[in-house]
Amino acid sequence: MNDDPLDSLLEKLNQGDDAAAQEVFVKYEPYLRMVVRRLLPDRLRTKFDSIDVVQSVWADVLQGFRAGDWQFTNSQQLKAFLVKVTRNRFIDRVRRHRSALEHERSLESMDAEDPSVSEEPRPGDVVQAEELWERMLALCPPAHRDLLRFKRQGCTLDEIAAKTGYHPSSIRRILYDLARRLASQQTAGQPSSEASP
Repeated sequence: MNDDPLDSLLEKLNQGDDAAAQEVFVKYEPYLRMVVRRLLPDRLRTKFDSIDVVQSVWADVLQGFRAGDWQFTNSQQLKAFLVKVTRNRFIDRVRRHRSALEHERSLESMDAEDPSVSEEPRPGDVVQAEELWERMLALCPPAHRDLLRFKRQGCTLDEIAAKTGYHPSSIRRILYDLARRLASQQTAGQPSSEASP
């Protein structure tokens, strides 16, 4: 007695019957897609889908059925054949996309690694920074400009104190006062050329 209903289609399939081939495809397609999905790594999912592989396999297999190239004695033999062909097609697709995958990088890693992404400021940023520096110097009393220059060089408050003789809290107060005057000037929208005492 025949347990598998697909066994009854094999004779028609072996004769190249398109309707039998279509019915076999409908029955096996979910299983073959599952085979591909299990093999398909996440990084390849943007390149192709399981249905792409299965449909590609089926297009070739259908030609073989029509030409009578293959003969199957039972549904298990057919299933094993389809799984093998699907795996081979999947490997072929992976090889085709391997080169592209080797050259692809995420945007985060590109920012960190790409030498074309310069850490140097853009020219417009440099111009803005220089304009801000000039405004700060104009607002700063001449006696405090050295503090400002040391701070621009990246010195800590303790280093500036050692170089100037000011106490770190005094330096902090002077810089805070300068920042407050700069902010009020920007709010007023009127650049001041006179230094505050």
